[in-house]
Amino acid sequence: MSGVVVHLPQGSGGADGGEPHGDAVTLRLGPGEVARFGRGSAAIPVELRLDDPAISRLAGEIRVTDDHWQLTNHSTTHSYLVENPEGAGEYLRVPPRRVGASIPFEFSRVVLPTRGDVTISFQVFAPDHVYMDPDAMGVPWGNSTVTAYSLDETATYFLVLVALCEPRLRDQSRVAVPTTPQIVERLRAHVTCGALTARAVSSHIDYLAEEKLRIGVPDTHEPGKGDRRNGKREEIVGLALRFGLVREEHLALLPPLAGAGWRERQAAR
Repeated sequence: MSGVVVHLPQGSGGADGGEPHGDAVTLRLGPGEVARFGRGSAAIPVELRLDDPAISRLAGEIRVTDDHWQLTNHSTTHSYLVENPEGAGEYLRVPPRRVGASIPFEFSRVVLPTRGDVTISFQVFAPDHVYMDPDAMGVPWGNSTVTAYSLDETATYFLVLVALCEPRLRDQSRVAVPTTPQIVERLRAHVTCGALTARAVSSHIDYLAEEKLRIGVPDTHEPGKGDRRNGKREEIVGLALRFGLVREEHLALLPPLAGAGWRERQAAR
């Protein structure tokens, strides 16, 4: 495990020294590194500032180990929840004063109670969960291999990846890669993706490119934002299809096509 990515959404706080309700904050932590969270102060610096009077100055910390990450709850009164957004309600409760609770989820949402109607939360991505090569199962450990690209086929990001690859899998041609709004529309009928937003899809695409597939899109001529986004999607689809990470059998994970004209509409956009 090479590390985790911690993401604090816009409006929840800010990095140490930043203004409350500031921009989104993203931290990358390697094994042995720690990020502290809470309201913070001049005497108690934190990497993630959470702006609510019910949250302690030092509410807790995230520590990354070689193969997982741990959550410590410094509160003496409040439990924290660690939710698995892709686990059908699966969650862990980390009680007050709990030190080093091991978190098994690949994608987690840490939720803290507040005095208002809306809780404060941040996300933790553990992108390097490793799965054994299924063809090597039963082989002695010293001779086994692991997959080069660790993808969870039950995760929402994998559905996004399949939707990106779908037009080329069906047509076997260089048709345009779907845009973010097209992916939202394509997945809307899926049982777990009815509330999927364009922003969430963009986050999943960034996660695929930067963490799961480790793609660096060339930017030698300073293209615009749209060019960079299109280039990233093209790189993702090209790699996924070249290495067989997404195959025709994965199309069964998507909702049934709405009509016979879907492919024609995709190709025309």
